[in-house]
Amino acid sequence: MSESSAPATARWPLAPSGETDWLRELSADDGLTGFMPPPLPDAAWVLNAMYEHEHGPTDVSYDAYQRARVADGSMPPETIAGFDLAESTVATGGGLGRAEHPGPQWRRLRWAELARRTGDPLVPEGTLPCHRCFPSARKSGSWPIGIAPPTEGSLDRDIWNRLVEILVEQSPQGPDTPCLAYFNPLSVQVFDFEDLRVLRGRLGDAKALYDHPDTNFSPSNLWAEDRSWVFCTDYDLWATKVAGPAPLVEALLDDSEIEAVRLPWAS
Repeated sequence: MSESSAPATARWPLAPSGETDWLRELSADDGLTGFMPPPLPDAAWVLNAMYEHEHGPTDVSYDAYQRARVADGSMPPETIAGFDLAESTVATGGGLGRAEHPGPQWRRLRWAELARRTGDPLVPEGTLPCHRCFPSARKSGSWPIGIAPPTEGSLDRDIWNRLVEILVEQSPQGPDTPCLAYFNPLSVQVFDFEDLRVLRGRLGDAKALYDHPDTNFSPSNLWAEDRSWVFCTDYDLWATKVAGPAPLVEALLDDSEIEAVRLPWAS
């Protein structure tokens, strides 16, 4: 089997969990949802993609739509231990983990466009990119069914691929840059808290990590072995913080496909 066609498990073998020790010290965190780095010396946040149907949003929310389907019998109620979740929870429309482009008749909806439309800030000052963003776009916390909101805890495939390409362009060794990837305990199907899941590979093979069979998430952290840059996709957030040299951060901010911002209060 050629290198290009080898599965992620072959191109990204396990590495010692101690490889995350420097991240633990750098972030002063246990990495349960990911190790969030400070600027190295600069940083930017890559925002997860959202999409809008060509007919635009409607007055119907995901929650109202789901309740209507349960009421007319076209959708069975979701229950846990006999309790009807619809009675105590809100279907927000958001997802968790990997995401793809929704398909035909859907277009990319930029955060900046939605901010102009709603009057909401791109990211409320003092907070991080997460479910607290764009309250004016939602009804009681539920998105309109014409918008596919960002997912939590993982980059979507298109943005993941583009981010890897930019990292290749900005790394002196290009695709041959030695890297390590970490998946937090919440994102892996079988996880030993005493043996953190760390993988080692080439940056040029990083796109394959998106389809790693042991998880439904992109890596929580990916970093160059020389520690010149590192990023974190926190399990609870809608964005990825990339910390590294100023030219890398500027490349992210200037890219036409990626939507990236600086957050002075979360640098």
